[in-house]
Amino acid sequence: MDPTAKIIKALENNTTNPSLSWKLFKYLISSPSSIKFSFHFVIPTITQILIRAEMFQEMDQLHKLLLHLPPDVCRLSLISLTQTTARSGLLDKALSLFQSLRRNFPTEPPSIRLYNVLIESSVKLNQSGNVSDLYKDMLVAGVPPETYTFNLLISLFCDLGRLENARNLFDKMSLKGCKPNEYSFGILIGGYCKEGLGTEASQLFNDMRNSGCLPNRVIYNTLISYFCRECNIKEANRLEENMIKDGIFPDVVTYNSKISALCSMAKVIEASRLFLDMQKKDELGLPEPNIITFNIMLEGFYKVGMLLEAEDLVETMKRDGIFTKLESYNIRLSGLVRNGKLLEARLVLKDMFETGITPNIYSYNILIDGLCKEGLVSDARSVMDLMRNNGISPDTVTYSALLHGHCTKGKILGANSVLNEMVQYGCFPNSFTCNILLQSLWREGRISEAEILLQRMYERGHSLDTVTCNIVVDGLCKSEKLDEAIMIVDGMWTRGSASLGDLGNSFVGLVDNTNNGKKCVPDLITYSTLINGLCKAGRLDEAKKKFVEMKAKNVSPDSVVYETFIHGFCNQGKISSAIRVLRDMEKKGCKLSTQTYNSLISGLSSEQKTDAIYDLMKEMEMKGISPDVFTYNNLISSLCEGGRATDATSVLDKMLKNHVFPNVSSFKLLISALCKTRYYREAQEVFDIGLSICGHKESLYGLIVNELLAGRELSEAKGILGSAIDRGFDVEVFSYRDLIKDLCKEGKFVEARKILDKLIEKGYDFDPASFIPVIEGLGKEGNKHEADKLAKTMMGMDSEGRKDRKLYQKGFNDKKLNIRKLKKDGYGGNQWHTILHRDDGSGLAVRVLKRVQKGWGQGSISNVQPQKKEFLDYWEDT
Repeated sequence: MDPTAKIIKALENNTTNPSLSWKLFKYLISSPSSIKFSFHFVIPTITQILIRAEMFQEMDQLHKLLLHLPPDVCRLSLISLTQTTARSGLLDKALSLFQSLRRNFPTEPPSIRLYNVLIESSVKLNQSGNVSDLYKDMLVAGVPPETYTFNLLISLFCDLGRLENARNLFDKMSLKGCKPNEYSFGILIGGYCKEGLGTEASQLFNDMRNSGCLPNRVIYNTLISYFCRECNIKEANRLEENMIKDGIFPDVVTYNSKISALCSMAKVIEASRLFLDMQKKDELGLPEPNIITFNIMLEGFYKVGMLLEAEDLVETMKRDGIFTKLESYNIRLSGLVRNGKLLEARLVLKDMFETGITPNIYSYNILIDGLCKEGLVSDARSVMDLMRNNGISPDTVTYSALLHGHCTKGKILGANSVLNEMVQYGCFPNSFTCNILLQSLWREGRISEAEILLQRMYERGHSLDTVTCNIVVDGLCKSEKLDEAIMIVDGMWTRGSASLGDLGNSFVGLVDNTNNGKKCVPDLITYSTLINGLCKAGRLDEAKKKFVEMKAKNVSPDSVVYETFIHGFCNQGKISSAIRVLRDMEKKGCKLSTQTYNSLISGLSSEQKTDAIYDLMKEMEMKGISPDVFTYNNLISSLCEGGRATDATSVLDKMLKNHVFPNVSSFKLLISALCKTRYYREAQEVFDIGLSICGHKESLYGLIVNELLAGRELSEAKGILGSAIDRGFDVEVFSYRDLIKDLCKEGKFVEARKILDKLIEKGYDFDPASFIPVIEGLGKEGNKHEADKLAKTMMGMDSEGRKDRKLYQKGFNDKKLNIRKLKKDGYGGNQWHTILHRDDGSGLAVRVLKRVQKGWGQGSISNVQPQKKEFLDYWEDT
């Protein structure tokens, strides 16, 4: 073994005793000069020993010792010491050593390798200033950069988001005699993808292939992942095909990207098929899923509410022994909470303790946030107590969730107590926390308290950021104070959050104009909020000016802004302008969605431009955008309003074929339209379909009964009303009084009497005036006995009504009685007054009632009327 290797071995044998290693090294450095020429090979070993032992004073001594060595040995040793120190993360000390090297050997430039090491360390620590200084020094020293150097610099610019600088440097590589390699292309392509510049990334990828430099798996996965995130599965699949042609087979990262993208697009069924194919690795040759794949799929199931599939996957993971990571448990917790399964989520937390998985603060915060959003603040408090008992202190996120819970319920005092508790436990609220409270105060119109809160935020050092300003702008827009909102947004560009001072009072002077205020500038949400407010107020010209302004300020509008204009133009009947907005969206590369088309189709529907709706729906189909139930409802509405009810019925068939399930609105539109055109049989068929799809909805029953009644289809209306009464629906939804009256006009007193009997049998409170047409009809036919009997029932309903009201006040809800909500015009003096003083020329009602009261011996008619005071007292109690 050569002497240098023996020295390194001796030092390594004493790494557990760094002091002894240091003494040994000092002894060796004073040995005969024949050994000293190999000392630069020994430097990394002793340097690492000293750094691990944090013997920094000894490192300074080492530096001084090296300076006393012969020049050649000293220079090589200093280079070795500098490189090792930089690679160990001590960049400042390494740069100090580098400066020493440059001072002591000004005519002998360091090697490109040393520059690369220092630049690489600076890049890792995001020290862009050091990188710039080193690169300049390298050029001054006449050390030509190599491809690896350029790759480091390009990587730094990409990390900083300075893509233009990165590309300029990339283009200059060939001028410096360096040819870009696959890593050069990969770094820049990754930078483009990170900033959402897919077109530039694809172009560079094509340039790479044209230059003869073949992409590697990492580059393919980077692009596939990007296009998957952009929901462009078609392009991702094309890249995968090219990847295979290049002899590079997709790995689990490739498939994880595709599954994740499908899940984010709510195409969870397609994702699950791919997931199952991966598990058939022997049959299809696909990569085997890893824990990340399982977690992505689990999160996807929960995202779309496929709880049974999610729980089955959990059981599979448990069976395979891979449901053991905290991340998996947190995904399950979050999924259950998102779907309102709070009890099950609490059981998962319990299961974590039992299986030895220690919940982290994120686990607790998931459950606390879910409970608070459901208004269960006291339960959230219990979880927070459990959290403390297990040694985890609540953080700002925890308290912010509690704060949000109180604010949602309008409990500002409770929210204030949360803020005080935060400070008490040493967890100070941040701007996000205060913004939650600010938004709640503004929403409730407690402007003076909002001003006080803003003042406190400023006093306690919380910057009033763009979010704060957006809350104020939103509040002003909702309060229809649009001019003040415009004033704030305009002021934000020059004075930041100090523009809030324009509102007066305690807003004045909240932020120093020279400090954070300038950083608070309008963003997309600011302009979206203001433009939406202006469009709703019909101030479209001003909204357009703000749209032009935001583009001039490099704030790119998104689909929400465009849709706001489409909706605004449609509301004013400016359909052609709305269509121009749609076309402008396409030109600007803005993503079109079902919602985008729905906004325009809704406007076309109100104008009954059915053919234009069909054209847009064809366009949606060509672009792979699926219409939803609202799209079809607008089409149905347009057809119905245009008198094409039968065509609208065929739309219902198309919806079902396309697996778009109609809702109650779909059927109400069709039923109304068919009845207006007197297609009553077809309307009843649609009604039956509606019941089978949407269930027995009260609104559907009410609509068809009233429509049939309006068309004098009394028999059909009576039958459906009977079914509605059997189901306990609110009788006031139906025109039952008119039905009874119309049946009596046709002499069908028995049928009318049956409706009254059924209402009484089911325990309904209903209008006593409904008896009058039947009583009158029976009297005119000479059926005095039945008329008297019915009148007695009518008068007796008042005492029964009082009993029912008492039950109602106690919260009685027996389905057999179906005690319905009373209305003031149901049993009050007003209805009885109407009964007794009807001016229809017959006077029969009064005569019948007088005859009945005489037979019953009940005294004057006035005793029949409920006491006015009792009635009013009852409603006051309610």
